Amino acid sequence: MNPVLRFLLPAVPLARVACFRVIVYAFVLVDVWTLSNDVLRHSLIPAVYSPLLLPRLLGIPPVTQAGAIALLVIVTVSSLVAMTGRLPRTSGWIAAGSFWCWMFYSQGYGYVAHDHMALMIAVVVLPTVGAAGFRDDRLSRAAGWALRCVQIAVVLTYFFSVWSKWVRSGNLANWANGAVFVWAIMRRGSWIISWTLAFPWLLIVAQWCLLVVEILSPVALFLRDRWLYLTVGFFMLFHLATFLSLGISFLPTVICWAAFLPLERVLWKARPGLAPQPAASGS
Repeated sequence: MNPVLRFLLPAVPLARVACFRVIVYAFVLVDVWTLSNDVLRHSLIPAVYSPLLLPRLLGIPPVTQAGAIALLVIVTVSSLVAMTGRLPRTSGWIAAGSFWCWMFYSQGYGYVAHDHMALMIAVVVLPTVGAAGFRDDRLSRAAGWALRCVQIAVVLTYFFSVWSKWVRSGNLANWANGAVFVWAIMRRGSWIISWTLAFPWLLIVAQWCLLVVEILSPVALFLRDRWLYLTVGFFMLFHLATFLSLGISFLPTVICWAAFLPLERVLWKARPGLAPQPAASGS
């Protein structure tokens, strides 16, 4: 297998997908009931509906109140079933389709958030793997491909934001030397970060550092073991800091960083009873 295919189709234990599947579908439930629960309210203002490109191409009409309730039920039930690993393809495809439709309606009434990109990719690729159990230590390239797709979506969430900054500001230097952080802190900053307004040079340095981190984010795809875990930990601390200082959680992307981790090892260590049993040797 050539290097490109080895990169795109790594062989990973099926148990890793089983663990990641629980995390993703559990968060989908949290998302539709809390973070993106605005669809029910959007159903009351159909005139404000401004669909994104894909809903426009598909001709998806404004959501009705009955449609929003039905969609919420479908997402909830299918995600609960998919979490259990039962009917992984059927329940997974239903969860993916209904969740995408839910997000079309959530994002089609004004503000469009980019923190859901990796999560939306995750619900699409997980059903392609099929059956995967917590004790299943068989190596699978289908599982590796699904996780790699999520990993790529995670790092592109950061890398594409550099492109957005470039387009909006004319060039990256304009953005990094601007007052973006000052505006954000004045608008929604907590006491943890508000003191930095007295040191504008520090915020300029922070903006340049953020640009470097976002540009280098694809490097995470090529790291292994300790360096990879340190990188994941860095991004977790970064998002924790932005949440505590600015109230920006970025949770859908944070959850998808789990695709980089050997989740099955954590599970088997925490729950030895779920670890695969070694085959009995013959006499």
